[in-house]
Amino acid sequence: MDQRIVETPQNARSGETPGRVRYVLAISLVLVVILFAVAYVAFV
Repeated sequence: MDQRIVETPQNARSGETPGRVRYVLAISLVLVVILFAVAYVAFV
């Protein structure tokens, strides 16, 4: 009755995160920080 399905973590996750995602997130974060700095300088 105990028929456990054993999967590796990668197979259980059924996917992978491409390396591009971290670069997109990092660039977006840097751009937001720059935009907030420009807005701060412009309006203060």
